[in-house]
Amino acid sequence: MVALPFCLMMFAILELGLVFVTDSVLENATIEQGRLIRTGQAKDSGMTAAVFKSGVCARMSIFAADCPDRLTVDVRVIPQFNTTPPDPMAGGTFSESGLTYANGQPGDLVLVRSWYKVPLLTTFMAQGLSRLKDGTVRMTATTAFRNEPA
Repeated sequence: MVALPFCLMMFAILELGLVFVTDSVLENATIEQGRLIRTGQAKDSGMTAAVFKSGVCARMSIFAADCPDRLTVDVRVIPQFNTTPPDPMAGGTFSESGLTYANGQPGDLVLVRSWYKVPLLTTFMAQGLSRLKDGTVRMTATTAFRNEPA
């Protein structure tokens, strides 16, 4: 009688731990790859959205294998820090149509956002974490900075 609830609780704890690890790895990968934009290395090397995405995926350690299929990135120059960029998850669906990629110029404010589609095994966890109508969960990482002067 106690074994089934105990096993379900242990499984939920393990899956929640995996969610936290995924979030931490995604956040660090996004910040580290964004540093290339901030220091001007991305602009100097002619970095594109595909190269930026593959760099984030390369930094995703244990999640790197299927990262290219699950990761979406948006890098844009913003006029000020309190700017609200378009939300690709608005309306309950994930739309990549408004996402862009721009390295910016020295001194520009840049917003780097990434979304990683996380497969969850328990449906009640997915219901609690999803903002999308299809029930998929997307972890997001965001960093904003001013590009360093040349």
